[in-house]
Amino acid sequence: MGLTRKRMLGLMGATAAGSVAASLSPSAAQATARGTAAAFAESHVIHRDVCVIGGGSAGTYAATRLGDFGKSVVLVEAKDRLGGHTETYHDPVTGGTVDIGVIVFEDDPLVRAHFGRFGVDLVPVGGFGTVNRYIDYRTGRPVDYTPPQPAALPTYFELISQYGPIDTGYDLPDPVPQDLVAPFADFVDKYHLGSVVPLIFNYGQGLGDLLALPALYVINNFGVGVVRNILSNSFITTAAHDNSLLYERATAHLGDDVLLEAQVLRVDRTPGEVRVLVATPDGPRLIRAGKLVVTIPPLLRGFAGFDLDAVERSLFSQYVSGAYYTGVVRLSGVPEGVSLENVAADTPYNLPPLPGLYQVSPTGIPGLYNVKYGSPAPLSTDQVRRNIRADIERIAKAGTYPVKFEELEVFASHTPFEIHVSPEAIARGFYRKLNALQGRNRTYYGGAAFSSHNSTRVWTALERILPSIAA
Repeated sequence: MGLTRKRMLGLMGATAAGSVAASLSPSAAQATARGTAAAFAESHVIHRDVCVIGGGSAGTYAATRLGDFGKSVVLVEAKDRLGGHTETYHDPVTGGTVDIGVIVFEDDPLVRAHFGRFGVDLVPVGGFGTVNRYIDYRTGRPVDYTPPQPAALPTYFELISQYGPIDTGYDLPDPVPQDLVAPFADFVDKYHLGSVVPLIFNYGQGLGDLLALPALYVINNFGVGVVRNILSNSFITTAAHDNSLLYERATAHLGDDVLLEAQVLRVDRTPGEVRVLVATPDGPRLIRAGKLVVTIPPLLRGFAGFDLDAVERSLFSQYVSGAYYTGVVRLSGVPEGVSLENVAADTPYNLPPLPGLYQVSPTGIPGLYNVKYGSPAPLSTDQVRRNIRADIERIAKAGTYPVKFEELEVFASHTPFEIHVSPEAIARGFYRKLNALQGRNRTYYGGAAFSSHNSTRVWTALERILPSIAA
């Protein structure tokens, strides 16, 4: 497919990279359209064995490990940092840190090896000795509620174990069992698992309407690895309570092999190589690589400029997205050590309707509270910001606590989150077709959509395909 100068400039504008347009000569654009890099100065051409697009958990891990296989890599990331959903707030007053994205990891040899490579110490997860108070955020009033003991958790573990490690990848039986296609509410009712629903809901933040989702997605998120760590109380986190350290050190380790604030303008995959045109703060670069690893969410809107084939386009067009937002607020009027959990007074299992807050919880830094907000579908960030404030202020209006919302110190959208397809698509073999993309068109895929929203599972899934990428 040809790339005209007009088309390229349009792509630059669409990706907020128009500032590089002047530095890309007409002859370079024409050369790209002809499928050659002849007009690019050699200093603007990057030759690598593998190009990785997306510098979150999956992309950073893939780029790091491929080096162990003796492969040269370039990692392309649109943001000014690596880490994706792993974000850490640094309080300028106390110097304290708050992980607002990825908070815990499974205690797994792979996890310890990855952190150990970069000298990041790990410790068991601890709390702040908080006391939960249950509030219906729709009214701001307290709810007389005691969370059930998850007595059915061992039964749940036994049931999901029969499907194998589907928390690591969607390697499903054919035909797909109806238990996985049906709503999770049916799975709960059929196997009498009601006592674990509140626990799954609170762990699976970002899943949206938990009970209506196909059970496959809930089991994928709250899978055998997670349950094993809950039963053994073995989750870990960084000793510095700064999970972003992993990615800061990975950035230093990868050095010039990382292109930050880089926008992909064009991807052309030929039988002989992959060519990726990117706009960087230092001007355009043409990457020529043997293989491509894509770790961005596989939604069509993220693939402008990619030469997707009909199969890729058909599969990616079926995805829909949930939404998850997180941040740190400064509050006064909340008793010390109290966490305000959203619980509905009149719903099955007392699950709060979404969109809405999951909870407001202490961070360990006086006056600062972690907020988590979920929605079954994406909302504008302005709307979510307003909703967070309104939900919290409703508590004061109801006279429950004299809470005063002072400031939203930091806010992050982790959307898209938990992208999924319809039950009908699952039953028709969507994931069998998705898995068949690996290696097609010199391209491999990784990330949450191909494994789970769980760094441990993302890395484990990548280990399965790394030998093929490196071959």
